[in-house]
Amino acid sequence: MQPNDLKKILSSGLLSFPVTDFDAEGNFRKSTYIERLEWLAPYGASALFAAGGTGEFFSLEPSEYTDIIKTAVDTCAGKVPILAGVGGPTRVAAAYAREAERVGADGLLLLPHYLTEASQDGLIAHVEQVCKATRLGVVVYNRANCRLTPDSLAKLADRCPNLIGFKDGVGDIELMVSIWRRMGDRFSYLGGLPTAEVYAAAYKALGTPVYSSAVFNFMPKLAMDFYHAVASDNHAEQNRMLDEFFLPYLEIRNRKAGYAVSIVKAGARLVGHDAGPVRAPLTDLTAEECDMLDKLIRKQGAQ
Repeated sequence: MQPNDLKKILSSGLLSFPVTDFDAEGNFRKSTYIERLEWLAPYGASALFAAGGTGEFFSLEPSEYTDIIKTAVDTCAGKVPILAGVGGPTRVAAAYAREAERVGADGLLLLPHYLTEASQDGLIAHVEQVCKATRLGVVVYNRANCRLTPDSLAKLADRCPNLIGFKDGVGDIELMVSIWRRMGDRFSYLGGLPTAEVYAAAYKALGTPVYSSAVFNFMPKLAMDFYHAVASDNHAEQNRMLDEFFLPYLEIRNRKAGYAVSIVKAGARLVGHDAGPVRAPLTDLTAEECDMLDKLIRKQGAQ
C-alpha cells in the first residue's frame, strides 16, 4: 500500500489494536490469534495495528514478532489493512520496520524509543532513520519519552515523505492545536490516549476525529456505536455510554499501572475470546476486578 493511500484510510473511521494471544506458559498462540482477527475484522474498523502497545510489542521476541505480523497480514488480507508496531532502539526499530514490510504489512506505527530521554534533534534523527528504512507509510506515536514539537514535525515532514500520520498519546491540548495549525493536512491525526473514547469528542473538536479503541478488542459493537455517536455529534448517546460503561471501566483500569492492557485481555476472556495472560512486567486483573468488569460487560448485551 502506498503511503498516501494509507493516509486516506487513516483519516476517517475507528482504529484498534488487537491483543496478542499467549498460552498459559506465555508463548505466542497463533490459532486463537487468527480466530480473534477473524472475529474483529468484519465489525468495521478502518485498520488494525498488530503488535502495538495493547498487543504487548514491548514484550515480544524478534522471531515472535515476524510470526505475529505475518499472521495478521495473511488473516486480514482483503478485509482490513494491517499496520505493524515498531519501536525500541533506533536500529532495532528500523530492523522491525524492514521486517514488517517484508512480510506484507500495510504501514507502521512507530512507538517511543527505549528508556533514555532525548533532545528534539535526537528524536528527529530517530524517526528519520526508521522512516528511511522502509517504503511503508509511518505513523509516529507522540507519547512518553517521544514528544515532538511542531518545528520537529515540520522538519520530519520535509525529510520523510512516507511519514504520513501523527498519533497523540500526550493530551497536551496546546501542543495538539499548535501541531494541527502548523501541519494542516500534511498528516492524518489520530487520538491515542488510553481509553480514547473518554477524549474522543474533545479531540474531534480539535480536528482529530479518528482514534484507536482498545475496548474494540472485546466490545466491538459498543466501540463502533460510540464512534458513530461521536461522528454524528450525538452527545446524549455518548454521555449514556460514558456513564454506563466507560467511566466505571476507567475506575477498574486505573487501579494499577499497566492495567490499560491487562483489562483488555481480561475483557477478551470474559466474552469468550481468551487471549491468555499478560507478560511481565504487566500483571493480570484480580478475581474481584474481573467480576467488576464482567458485570459492566453483561449490562451492554451481546456483541
